[in-house]
Amino acid sequence: MIAVIDYGVGNLFSLSSALRYLGLESRITRDAKEIEKADRVILPGVGAFGDAMQKLQSTGLVPVLRAEAQKKPLLGICLGMQLLFDKSYEYGEHKGLGLIGGEVVPLGPYLADPALKVPHMGWNALHLCRPQEPLFRYISEGECVYYVHSFYARNCRESTLATSEYGIAVTGAVKNGLVYGTQFHPEKSGETGLRLLKAFAEM
Repeated sequence: MIAVIDYGVGNLFSLSSALRYLGLESRITRDAKEIEKADRVILPGVGAFGDAMQKLQSTGLVPVLRAEAQKKPLLGICLGMQLLFDKSYEYGEHKGLGLIGGEVVPLGPYLADPALKVPHMGWNALHLCRPQEPLFRYISEGECVYYVHSFYARNCRESTLATSEYGIAVTGAVKNGLVYGTQFHPEKSGETGLRLLKAFAEM
């Protein structure tokens, strides 16, 4: 069973629909006991880092997520991926979960081409830094995935699994131990995203 964390800022319907389409059992929950019993955990998220972290802390699940991340695969999606990092500079400086080393910064100042818009929104090809990674079992170099974001992860080279080109190499997927993250939305990335979720469920 996959526990999908509900803390008030996730795109739960699309993700649940994708998991159901794949025939995977999942539960939207904020119950610590259900999370502890789950085989895998997904942390979705949309919105601002500071607000999301505050809401996550208000559920009391932060210690649970940190503990379970040492025992079973955990996947953060979009803002959920960003929350995995040490900190973010979105509207101030905010501490994250600290499960992956690095920081989340505004995308705009790093884009040399003024024609590139922020938020970065749309389909981009994946460059697989570690093509043998189990998360990419059913994905090939150059397949396209869907992004919607204005901030991105930096100083996390050792954890980076994949990037996408948007004037710079945007961090697309990361890993530290059993903790994974995708800046793009697998649940909105068509067949490619479904195959990635399938691979995650098989870990």
